[in-house]
Order: sequence, then structure tokens, then C-alpha cells
Amino acid sequence: RWWGAGVCRWSSFTRNQSWREPQWAGPQGCLPPLTIWGVALCVSGTLIATENAVVVTTILATPSLRAPVFLLLASLGLADLLAGVALILHFLFRFCVEPSDWSELLTSGLLVTSLTASLCSLMGVALDRYLSLSHALTYGSGQSRRRAASLLLLVWLAACVIGAGPVMGWHCLQEPNSCSVARPLTRTYLSLLCGGFLVVVMVTLQLYAGICRVARRHAHAIATQRHFLPTSQPYASKHGGGKGFSRLIVILSVFVGCWMPFSLWGLLGDASSPPLYTYATLVPAAGSSLLNPILYSLRNKDIRKVLLHACCPHRCSNSTRDHYPVDV
Repeated sequence: RWWGAGVCRWSSFTRNQSWREPQWAGPQGCLPPLTIWGVALCVSGTLIATENAVVVTTILATPSLRAPVFLLLASLGLADLLAGVALILHFLFRFCVEPSDWSELLTSGLLVTSLTASLCSLMGVALDRYLSLSHALTYGSGQSRRRAASLLLLVWLAACVIGAGPVMGWHCLQEPNSCSVARPLTRTYLSLLCGGFLVVVMVTLQLYAGICRVARRHAHAIATQRHFLPTSQPYASKHGGGKGFSRLIVILSVFVGCWMPFSLWGLLGDASSPPLYTYATLVPAAGSSLLNPILYSLRNKDIRKVLLHACCPHRCSNSTRDHYPVDV
């Protein structure tokens, strides 16, 4: 077998460890056999990396996509791209290369960095939507782009500092009793990380609630000024506001469904908890990296137009249009 030589054996499951990952008991230098879960891990990481690489390349290679919202989408795509790379490296270090402490710390640090940057970029997208509605006249100016660039710089600096924790010594490789539900992260480290995730989730939900209030207020004011509706009647109820609201519900449902389970489990679980629960909550968090390009980037008309022009240049015209942040 290509994954290693020698005779290897798996330790038997005990009754209390039926859902636990089997412990490797083979000789030094022998790799575990390839499993369907390992293949699924590699395939999902490859899909995530490829999908987000297309988004990041499209935005960076198109000079017209320089509005603040596109900078945030590029940051989101880069963070999700690194998450896919981390999954691929985890597969390689586990099934193709003899595992070691440094490889485990590297993949865990890269995954923490990417997920932190991804979640903070999602909050940045929500903040950009809120500001684009509250300050519609100044949106897209050079000052707005500089503020967005400064925000992204802070996000990535914070993500790199947080992700460097395991490599800098904040791990449980020498003290297994201090491990969290996600080895080699300590319980204290993961609790602080998940607590921060919950704060970001709550702030993002508050921003989207503010977006709904501002949008309804603007729509009703415009309708009243143009005498479309009486003052007491909401404009959105008569002019298809339900479509945008249902789209927002889908985005928020995916957002909360992907991030809330692992954030809560990281706070409540410990090293003695069944790894099955950790996998069940971590998979949606990683799956958000696969859904983010579809929900945030590929739904934008400008990005779709660039991709269509790259695939079928003879079917696309050279006409341009203004960038509207509400498209994202």
C-alpha cells in the first residue's frame, strides 16, 4: 500500500469508546490506512479552495471591482481559501506523511486563522451593508475604501495573532488533561476563541437587524414622498419586499446554523467528550467556507458578469454599470 510500509494494527474499540477515533498502535513510521472520511476531507478541502480561488482571482484581476464591498468579499474568499488549504494539509499530514507535533500545530493554527478571518469578514460585509444604506451618498468614495482596507488589515492581524497561539506554545500536546474537544487546542484557548465567535455572531445579527430597519424606513419614506401609499401603510408590503427579506432570512439561517453549534460546543465540551460531537459541529463551520462564495460573491451581478465574460467572451457586451452594494 502506498501510504506506508510495515505491518500496522489498530487498537480495538472498548465499549465506552465506541464513538471515539481509534488510537494508532503501530510501529513508528507506519501510517493509518486511507478511509472514506479522509477522502471526503480532501475532496471538500479541494472544492473549497478551488471555489474561493476563482472568487479571489476574479476580484483582484478586475480593476472595476474596487468598491469597499468587493474588498471585503476578497478578504472573505481568501479566508475560506486558507480553510480549504488547511483541510488538504490535514489530510496530507495524516494519511500521506508521518504525523508529527509541528504538522498538527501548523494545520490547527492555519484553520483557526482562516475561520477567524472568515467570520470577521462576514461581520465586515454586514457592516458595509449597514453603512451603505445609512450613508448612501458617500458610499464607494476613496475614504470609504481606505476605511475598508484599514478594517481588513486589523482583521487579518488579529486573526494571525489568534491563530499563532498553538504554534507559540498554547497547546496541550504535553498535557493531555488540558485538551479541549479540538486537540491540540487547550480548553482555555478554545473557550476564549468560541466566546469571541459568539460575540461576532451577535454583533453581525444586530447589524442585519439595523439593515432591515433602515431599509424599511427608507422605502416607506420614498413611497410617502411619491404618494404611492398612504403614510400609515408599509411600502415593502406592496412592492415585493418579501423577496429581499426571504433572501436575508436564508443568509442569516446559514450563518447561524454554521457557526453557532461549534461555538457552543467549544464552550460546553471537554477532552472526555465524544469526538463524534466535535466532528458534527465542526463540519458546518468548515462548510460555511463552501457556501460563502455562493451566498455572497457569486450572487453579485458584477462578479457574475466578469466570470461569464471569461468563460464566454463572445456572449458578453462591453457595457458597464454602477456597483450597488445591496446586490451582495
